[in-house]
Amino acid sequence: MKYYKYYLLSLVVIILDQVVKLIVHFNMELGEEIVVFGDWFKIHYTENPGMAFGIQIEWEYGKFLLTFFRLFAMIAIGYYILVLARKQVHQGLIWCVALILAGAIGNVIDSTFYGVLLNNAPADATTPWFHGKVVDMFYLDIWSGYVADWVPVWGGKHLFLWPIFNIADASIFIGVAIILLMQKRFFAEDQEQPAEPAKDESIETEVKTAD
Repeated sequence: MKYYKYYLLSLVVIILDQVVKLIVHFNMELGEEIVVFGDWFKIHYTENPGMAFGIQIEWEYGKFLLTFFRLFAMIAIGYYILVLARKQVHQGLIWCVALILAGAIGNVIDSTFYGVLLNNAPADATTPWFHGKVVDMFYLDIWSGYVADWVPVWGGKHLFLWPIFNIADASIFIGVAIILLMQKRFFAEDQEQPAEPAKDESIETEVKTAD
């Protein structure tokens, strides 16, 4: 249980993330919105075909490349947790990395399998495998609208001021945010104070006698 407790946290977050995504998918229409708190927090079912903020790689194999990058990152982060645990670093850092791992795996599952299981791969995808869209649903309704065509990357697109996200995204954000806020404590090097040399009492006695 020395190392497994961190992976257990990741597993719990992954299961919660997938359960919420599937509940939304099978009980809401794409684009449907449910008000939760006033006009600012809503459940808005949408699918993200690319990276965060709707950024896409405009290339035939762009999504395929992105998914494999996520798979590589997932494996690297999982191994990094083991390295940190063996080095006995601050446990808070390891818990945060476990949250980041959970978020990475949660979205990798969507990208890898949802194109087949939920049939949500783009029509022009070379294969539904590794081309699934990530299911997002949490929406902080601060502002939404169309971006001017001259704006790089996002020009001509309908965007939200605060991106619609899922539990996996939130897990990554929380993990990274805590690391940034607590980095002095997490990465502080142990500075051992050199022990003061023991005083030789016999020498002190001789000095006093001589005086």
